[in-house]
This record gives sequence, C-alpha cells and structure tokens, in this order.
Amino acid sequence: MSDFPVTVFHNPACGTSRNVLEMVRAAGHEPEVVEYLKAGWDAAQLRALFDEAGLTPREAMRERGSPAEELGLLEAGAADEAILAAMVEHPVLVNRPIVKTPKGAALCRPKEKVFDLLERTPERFGEEDGAAVVPASSSATAR
Repeated sequence: MSDFPVTVFHNPACGTSRNVLEMVRAAGHEPEVVEYLKAGWDAAQLRALFDEAGLTPREAMRERGSPAEELGLLEAGAADEAILAAMVEHPVLVNRPIVKTPKGAALCRPKEKVFDLLERTPERFGEEDGAAVVPASSSATAR
C-alpha cells in the first residue's frame, strides 16, 4: 500500500466512476477499489464517509437509475436516517464515485473534484471517450 492511500468507491458500469479511477491511476496512485454494489455498505461506514465529505445522505443519494422515487426518498419529508437505511439495503442509492484519501473524502461529481484529493495530479488526462481533462491549478504537484 502507498504512503498516500486512495480508496475509490466504484461502480464499473458508470463512466464517471471509470474516468475517476483512471484519473487516480494517471496521477501515479494505485487505489484500493471498492465495488460497493458487490461489497455493500453499513450505516456506520456511510455516516463516516458522508461526515468526512460534508454530505448529508440526501446529498449523496443517487436519484436516477435507483429505487429512490419508488421508496419515497425523494419526498421532502424523507428523513436522513431513512435514506441511510435504504442505502444500506439498496447500495445503488449511493451516488458515485466517492474517493477517500488522507486529504479527505468527496463525491467526485464533477469528476475533476478528485484532483483536490490527490497528492499529485497528471498534467493532462484523456477520458475514455477521448476528451481531454486538464487539471486546474491546485496545491497538488503535477508529475
């Protein structure tokens, strides 16, 4: 494991998640990849991740392509604890990708948010569709 550990909570079916994973690798990190749809979540793990990322369960909830509407979680009165419990039961409700490093945790949407969490960034990165991503100037050092 690296002196600068990176964990990517990843869904391989998601283009944004795949791009973030490759952005981390292009920066010279080999992350721990957690395929959370297979691994699942527990409530304490989600609470800790959301707290570190400064997110509420509602802010971290995936609405499209999930059972959020059917479960009544999009209603204004849906409590965060109910959303959290639903996320444990239905991992697809957690938006992705979430990245955790010694610099913190974040829901990396937009994908460029990942650069703020890394100790170094690539000068350029080509997405899987060929589009170029140029990291904005940041405190991270390009290699």
